[in-house]
Amino acid sequence: MTRVPTITAFETSPDRGRGLARDMPVRWALEEVGQPYEVRLVSFAAMKQAGHMALHPFGQIPTYEEGGLTLFESGAIVLHVAQTHAGLLPAEAAARMRAVGWMFAALNTVEPPIVERSMAAVFERDKPWYAERLPMLDGRVCERLGQLSDRLGEADWLDGDFSAGDLMMVSVLRRMQGTGLLEPYPRLLAYIARAVARPAYQRAFAAQLAVFEASRG
Repeated sequence: MTRVPTITAFETSPDRGRGLARDMPVRWALEEVGQPYEVRLVSFAAMKQAGHMALHPFGQIPTYEEGGLTLFESGAIVLHVAQTHAGLLPAEAAARMRAVGWMFAALNTVEPPIVERSMAAVFERDKPWYAERLPMLDGRVCERLGQLSDRLGEADWLDGDFSAGDLMMVSVLRRMQGTGLLEPYPRLLAYIARAVARPAYQRAFAAQLAVFEASRG
């Protein structure tokens, strides 16, 4: 029976060391709660083999194994970590559920238009309709960014202290860095900066970056 959790991560990450791969929020959560963990690196070919597919039915990363428990999907893993360790969810029941609600908002409301835009930039850039479609995609992202910025206001975090909701939201927002779409929202830029300055984030980022740098050697 495994005592220390084991997660899976890319052997060669397509994010090129930017901390955007899906194991990053899991690493971050584990670092926030002080839980040691092990990492098993998998190749793209291995991700589609039966052994990995038994852990993740869609052949992706991350997965999480601890004792008899196996999980997939970064949000579910972070929620499990937050529920079983102190530090990422408030003790008070209502505040706790609000933090969980922000986790769902990050993944279900804010991330979809961001992913749609990102995928279009990768797979449709050479298509004749791309230039015409891009303003619509940008508009959808900016609508969510504006709403989130308004809700955040001058607060440091979304609801009281830093929580798993902030961890997931910042993980999603970082996908927009470098696009220019975050710049009109200084509150969100400051929000991201506060989060990534956290020592736990820095440890998680360094660990993921080390894997990428090793893969280049």
